Amino acid sequence: MDEVFSVRTVIAASYFIAAILFIFGLKRMSSPVTARGGIVWAGAGMVVATLVTFLYPGMTNYILMMIAIGLGGILAWVSGKRVAMTDMPQMIALYNGMGGGSAAAIAAVELFGGEEHGAIFGILAVAGGMIGAVSFSGSLIAFGKLQGLIKKSMRFSGQQVVNLLLLAATVITAGVIVAQHGEPDFVVLFFVMALILGVTMTLPIGGADMPVVISLYNALTGLAVAFEGFVLQNPAMIIAGTVVGAAGTLLTQLMAKAMNRSLGNVLFSGFGEQSAAGGTVSGSMKPIEASDVAVMMAFANKVLIVPGYGMAVAQAQHKVWELTKILRERGVDVKFAIHPVAGRMPGHMNVLLAEAGVPYDIIYDQDEINSEFATADVALIIGANDVVNPVARTDPSSPIFGMPILNADQAKNVIVIKRGQGAGFSGIENALFYLDQTRMLYGDGQEVAGKLIHEIKQL
Repeated sequence: MDEVFSVRTVIAASYFIAAILFIFGLKRMSSPVTARGGIVWAGAGMVVATLVTFLYPGMTNYILMMIAIGLGGILAWVSGKRVAMTDMPQMIALYNGMGGGSAAAIAAVELFGGEEHGAIFGILAVAGGMIGAVSFSGSLIAFGKLQGLIKKSMRFSGQQVVNLLLLAATVITAGVIVAQHGEPDFVVLFFVMALILGVTMTLPIGGADMPVVISLYNALTGLAVAFEGFVLQNPAMIIAGTVVGAAGTLLTQLMAKAMNRSLGNVLFSGFGEQSAAGGTVSGSMKPIEASDVAVMMAFANKVLIVPGYGMAVAQAQHKVWELTKILRERGVDVKFAIHPVAGRMPGHMNVLLAEAGVPYDIIYDQDEINSEFATADVALIIGANDVVNPVARTDPSSPIFGMPILNADQAKNVIVIKRGQGAGFSGIENALFYLDQTRMLYGDGQEVAGKLIHEIKQL
């Protein structure tokens, strides 16, 4: 008896330490300067929580646990090494879905047991199972959209009514499960409907809204894990899930605010589909040669660089940093301006620039840098589109009207590096490209940056 008590004390203490490491790690992840250390601290907490689980009295599934940990570790190591930074958003979506799926699997095991644990146990189990299943299937659809496997947003008349009815049916089935203590047929029906709900919720959402969707499913996964932590009476799962859920919720709100849209509008409006119609824009795009841009930038006092997903696709971040260093050596004040929803996931551009070695002190968020565009000689746009579209300020009929944007149109000169003349990912024509002070430098981002470097060196 004393030995069992001692073991449980060690387990409880270890989970407490793991929880502290999770919270401390997440706090350090809030800054690019300390994010790497935060990941290490949080990883250490996960190692502690995993190892101490083997000490649980009555635990017998050691072989299955080792196989699962081994396979998961190998897959994570290999994929983490091989996945390009351009594919990181869909990798995040996929991994987030695995977390939700794991929570749903825990709920399924507990519910199929059919044991009477009380109403609270049943409610928490089905709540975590439903949220986890929705997050799992929804994240897989988000992965498919980001990976290009799903080309179109699928909609039909009355789709939201169907989703509402499906949600109601899932909740009613959950109530039956709680009342009948895990009737197997109802448990299967419950999870099938929850998985379908995740699919039907995510399919209509356009690709341009994926950053918000990823954040939302991250929050849902954390919430599902917390609920299942209560079911298993596992403090580490409760605390980790709560922290992840809270962080994901705050990030989702920040992302939606950055687009000046409510979460309901993101989920149900259908904005962001690539075929979305944009308003008419007068004028024409005016091309420019790399040699002329090189002179313009080399003799400028201030250059603000606005990266977007196009930079990620071209893998141009290293060349852009090389260009930045050459300009700074000539005495040019160069800064990077980052919009909160630039790229395909929160912080996507920050990660790319950090990978290239760009110092954190020249990377600025929208609120910090926007006032400086008016004094900038050149605003260099690399693959960004909707986040610098001035119709967000001027055209009430535009789908992005009211969205806070980077004030690139206020710079003396605007240079846009772009492959072609197509619209952005949301399908909205960008009025910035037609302004008098804007010039289009067509070509692959990495190749164009290389040409600019060569031309500036010749000056």
